[in-house]
Amino acid sequence: MADIQDAQPVFQIQRVYLKDLSLEQPNSPQILVEQGQPSVDINLAVEVQPVVEGIYEVAVTATVTTKLGDRTLFLCEAKEAGIFEIRNIEEDQMSPILGIACPGIVYPYLRAVVADTVTRAGFPPVHLAEVNFQAMYEAQQQGNGALNA
Repeated sequence: MADIQDAQPVFQIQRVYLKDLSLEQPNSPQILVEQGQPSVDINLAVEVQPVVEGIYEVAVTATVTTKLGDRTLFLCEAKEAGIFEIRNIEEDQMSPILGIACPGIVYPYLRAVVADTVTRAGFPPVHLAEVNFQAMYEAQQQGNGALNA
């Protein structure tokens, strides 16, 4: 009976946490009194690291760079991570779980951190758009192989 229970697939969230957060305003206070529509550039990245057997850390990083002309108004980088227990899953299913399902769980927390941090810095909040992690995963698969697992 224990063998049957041991072979059951396991997918559990152990913890979701803020791993890193940085906010820079290199041209303050002068740039804060300038007028103009800033440009916003947002980059996302997903990292997967095994912790121990059956335990993985999946981190999603957002880098938001806002410029007024050629000068940086602010730069916010946040990395939200989750620790997931994943056991007894077919090998061909592991990579999509780590590259699509896990980032999808972590991402809403990242969105909240970025919006809150930017607001607390005195700027209108930056609301990160919803992300199709399946499309991002598939593009990564075609570009450079599997996620680091």
